[in-house]
Amino acid sequence: MAITSELKQGISSQFSTGSLQRGISRQYTTLQASLDPRISNPRFSFGRQSSLDPNTRCPDRDDNLKVPKNLDSTMQLLFMACRGDVRGVQKLLDEGVHVNSIDLDGRTALHIAACEGHVGVVKLLLTRKVNIDARDRWGSTPAADAHHYGNMEVHNILRDGGAKVPERKRAPRSAEKPREVPDYELNPLEIQVRKSDGILRGNYQVAKWNGTKVSVKILDKESYSDPESLKAFKYELEMLMKARHPNLVQFIGAVTQKIPMMIVAEYHPKGDLGTYIKKKGRLFPSKALRFALDIARGINYFHECKPDPIIHCDLKPRNILLDGGGQLKVSGFGLIQLSKVSSDKVRLAQPEAHSGLQSLYVAPEVFKNEVFDRSADAFSFGLILYEVFEGVQPFHPKSPEEAARMICLEGRRPPFKVKSKGYPPELRELIVECWDEKPMMRPTSSEIIVRLNKIVANCSKQGWWKASFRLPWYVCSFGNLPYNRESHF
Repeated sequence: MAITSELKQGISSQFSTGSLQRGISRQYTTLQASLDPRISNPRFSFGRQSSLDPNTRCPDRDDNLKVPKNLDSTMQLLFMACRGDVRGVQKLLDEGVHVNSIDLDGRTALHIAACEGHVGVVKLLLTRKVNIDARDRWGSTPAADAHHYGNMEVHNILRDGGAKVPERKRAPRSAEKPREVPDYELNPLEIQVRKSDGILRGNYQVAKWNGTKVSVKILDKESYSDPESLKAFKYELEMLMKARHPNLVQFIGAVTQKIPMMIVAEYHPKGDLGTYIKKKGRLFPSKALRFALDIARGINYFHECKPDPIIHCDLKPRNILLDGGGQLKVSGFGLIQLSKVSSDKVRLAQPEAHSGLQSLYVAPEVFKNEVFDRSADAFSFGLILYEVFEGVQPFHPKSPEEAARMICLEGRRPPFKVKSKGYPPELRELIVECWDEKPMMRPTSSEIIVRLNKIVANCSKQGWWKASFRLPWYVCSFGNLPYNRESHF
């Protein structure tokens, strides 16, 4: 009786505000409106939500919920189903509320009752010819919702009633409870990947997320049964989540509760530093130093992480991206799994799985599969800085494999071919220290930043920039000489 009086009070309030109309055409109007969520139907936010909702919530159960006022007929039906009030649901259906009425998310009373496990309401709705396979906006059915929340009695009733119960693939990292769904979880339906691009293992590809271009890495089918691949996916995801710096590629989110699993990061249309150098050649010192500071700051962020530093281990021009504003961002961190030896020393966890690390920019100790520390990134930084100022890869035109052997096994270093006036005075000294054979002699990333800043300051004070640039950008405005884009910094 209390429920009935509360409902009458809510309905009376709707009459007074004009939100509820009765008449000869009431049933037809209600049917049309209730089946079209675009006609201002609100979202039913009480109780458990759809099992496929990326923002799945599971609030504490409250059996003493009171009927809110000013509810329309559809919301009243869903609320009664959520409470498990069989008489309340029956009364509303007898008054003409359509059994398949839906909210903004396309959820019916059967969805709600299945989520909450109310057997009596489910049986009643089935006798009223409810759509047993109705799908909400995310594609979930009542049977799927019942199974997700462990309401197996309801699930079996729906299955025996003819509901289609497709096998749902469970992602290896999916949460057991809705509350455990991570904050970074994205709705896979919002990510559009062109089918023609295919799925490339270990590579990022361009996609669209809510209309914005992003980089997406998709875990291929074979990896779901491979513990090592799943471990690598988890490690890369954890590293990306820690990347909160202007000179690091930013993590957007991930799909871990559904298959296929994905990692989504920001997209940089201007490509990587290696491609940029091949196109532009040797960069002017001002831009080269600015690029060097961008890289050093990004690496320093990870090196200063507490309690233990994070080592990139695969720093190379291809893993350094250029954003739309001309700023460099380091990427590729988290791709190499490391095994901790001490608080500041590590080694490769799976040397055989990282044959690509025998690359041109890797430190000798990493190349030889020895124990190493964050100074390995300083070695790679020195070779990258050399390439930025020289305009070519170390030991060009030799192959990267041959150059790597010369550097790591023979202890040779690439020669400086650009005349001394092409470098700021202290820069060669910094490069040589970075690629020192002994790791302890290499500068830390924080020391590199300090020294680069001093080099920039000294060059400005001594007028070195003016002496280096025979073509200042402002000369072009007078039309005396052709414009050179690289000289504008």
